[in-house]
Amino acid sequence: MKTSFKKLAALVLSVCMLVLMLAGCGGGSGSEAEETGAPDISGLTYESEMELQKATEFNVYHYEGGYDLIDIHEGDQFLLVPEGAEVPESVPEGIIVLQKPIDKIYLAATATMAMFCSCNALDHIRMSSIKENDWSFDEPREAMASGDIIYAGKYSAPDYETLFDEECDLAIESTMIYHTPEVKEMIEKLDVPVLVDRSSYEEDPLGRAEWIKLYGVLTDHQEDADAFFNEQMEKLKDLDDFENTEKTVAFFYLTADGKVVVRKSTDYVPKMIEIAGARYAFADLEDDSDRTSVDMSVETFYETAVDADYIIYNGSIDGSVKTMDDLLAKDPIMKELKAVKDNKCWVTGDSMYQRTDIIADMILDFHKAFTEDDPSDLKYIQKLQ
Repeated sequence: MKTSFKKLAALVLSVCMLVLMLAGCGGGSGSEAEETGAPDISGLTYESEMELQKATEFNVYHYEGGYDLIDIHEGDQFLLVPEGAEVPESVPEGIIVLQKPIDKIYLAATATMAMFCSCNALDHIRMSSIKENDWSFDEPREAMASGDIIYAGKYSAPDYETLFDEECDLAIESTMIYHTPEVKEMIEKLDVPVLVDRSSYEEDPLGRAEWIKLYGVLTDHQEDADAFFNEQMEKLKDLDDFENTEKTVAFFYLTADGKVVVRKSTDYVPKMIEIAGARYAFADLEDDSDRTSVDMSVETFYETAVDADYIIYNGSIDGSVKTMDDLLAKDPIMKELKAVKDNKCWVTGDSMYQRTDIIADMILDFHKAFTEDDPSDLKYIQKLQ
């Protein structure tokens, strides 16, 4: 009797183990996928996770057969189905399916255009929320001049008829779309998926640049995307061991109504300043909003900026400041700043926010400004004279 019971128990145990093994490998990603956070998708077998060095706001998971899943944190998940491949029969609720090729994109996230250019995927963009002459670099201007890319209305008021007529297969938006949720809803009613780019929430500037890997996998240009990002990392390699100068920098611009706008201390711009060898003057600035910038009165700004060693005026937002006279005309109190008295004032060009591909070069420009008396060969900032 005891022998029969032992045999029965062993048989039951064997069956249970077999069931567990089948559950782990038959129809889904298995326990390895669960450990990484990759969704278990029936019919697909999980392979690996994309290696990210700096970005923290997204993940990409690879499955057998060329399927990929983009997971945007605090956003949506997108299953990329290879051209000609079948969509899995049972895709978990909430995962948006994108069938490749994805080559009729409406791009309403301005900063991502440079990423498509840098991974040789510009031909995947069909519509833009920016008009031809409003781009700060050549590639999108030329594509719009030739008709390869057409204007389809700004992000907050897209031309829905054009999106429909052009058979738009994806709208890429910045987080500004959350201020007009009805627009996102209307685009989705046209059966156009909406991908919200959160690269601006990356605290590391190279994390922002690493979003090119997301667009590389989206357009089947992953090798180009990897090569571009590795090049950015290599450019800054010499700064890895640079001892910070501990000089302070105020980065800002003045609004038409007399306020000052600075970046939050957790934003990527203060991190750019730190990598370049200085410290952000507003390092202790507290703000509970989800915005990346903070408005303040000139008086509040002055209390901190008066002793800053350098100032950098954000010319990509306010292009009216080209000279020192332009700055002082904005507010004469600026002449009391230490940086103004010491002639250590700089202004960025208009490419800073549109050109995510120049982050490394911008940091190198900052580094020269902070460490050289009369720096030359600057690409994206100039001294206020």
